[in-house]
Amino acid sequence: MTRANSAGTSLAVSAGVVAAAGVVAFAWGSLVERRMFTLREVLVPVLAPGSAPIKVLHLSDLHMAPWQRDKQDWVRGLADLEPDLIVNTGDNLGHADGISGIEYVLEPFRGIPGIFVNGSNDYYGPQLKNPMRYFRTPSTLRSAFHEKLDIAHLHRVFGDLGWIDLDNAAAALDINGTHLELFGVDDPHIGLDRLDLITRAIDDLRANDPLSEEHWPDPEEATPPRSTLTVGVVHAPYQRVLNSFVNHGAQLILAGHTHGGQVCVPRYGALVTNCDIPRKQVKGLSLWDSGLHTSYLNVSAGLGTSIYAPVRFACAPEATLLTLTAA
Repeated sequence: MTRANSAGTSLAVSAGVVAAAGVVAFAWGSLVERRMFTLREVLVPVLAPGSAPIKVLHLSDLHMAPWQRDKQDWVRGLADLEPDLIVNTGDNLGHADGISGIEYVLEPFRGIPGIFVNGSNDYYGPQLKNPMRYFRTPSTLRSAFHEKLDIAHLHRVFGDLGWIDLDNAAAALDINGTHLELFGVDDPHIGLDRLDLITRAIDDLRANDPLSEEHWPDPEEATPPRSTLTVGVVHAPYQRVLNSFVNHGAQLILAGHTHGGQVCVPRYGALVTNCDIPRKQVKGLSLWDSGLHTSYLNVSAGLGTSIYAPVRFACAPEATLLTLTAA
């Protein structure tokens, strides 16, 4: 065999090995890992000293289709964790008939306080896209080509559970002796966030709260009548939103959207984030700085994928149980 023939054979063998490895990786990611539902548990030392812990179940990016019973049954089982609060950061629907799966999933959580914001896949159905586009820029919404989903029905399901809509709004809850100031925005990924409304919403919330700081008789001397935690909620963690939330006093921010990169490289991590958040913060708990202030940030890798891209690699689908503890 000539040297040229030997080199050509080696290249052919190498190409065959790479192709076979790609097939195996795709089979693993599409048939196995995307169904390896995982509970990530983290401690967040964000409460006032002496406060009782608060268990927060963070759900995101279910992208529910009616036939996904394994995912539905797994999420239903999370009710056994007995969380004190549920935070849903959007993209619940992955199919026009996915609402039936969401109703089935959430029924065991009835009676548990919850809050939610919208993602783009609560408004519009998924669309087949070229995955290489994500390396150039975050995905864009071409609404004329997207199927509209029944978001009103989805909100009725949440409302029936007693959950609070934080889309460009603020609200308050008292849990385990801590007063939670909560605010959020509609999905920034499709330009529905109204950061200009947050200041007024928070001011109105505090103006109607007789125990807020502005109602203390002498703020310089009075002891706070309770511990307070301020939480910001958003679907897509764009930097402009995270910075605004920190500057509005958020001590904890919860987000989703990124799928943790969805397809990752071991020891390297996510290849894309589908927004402008740094890759190293594409999932999990980290710190977000803005100016002189810092907030804890939890980005969920989410539980689903688009039905047109049903694969995960080195990035298992997840829900998160955050136990908030005293600092």
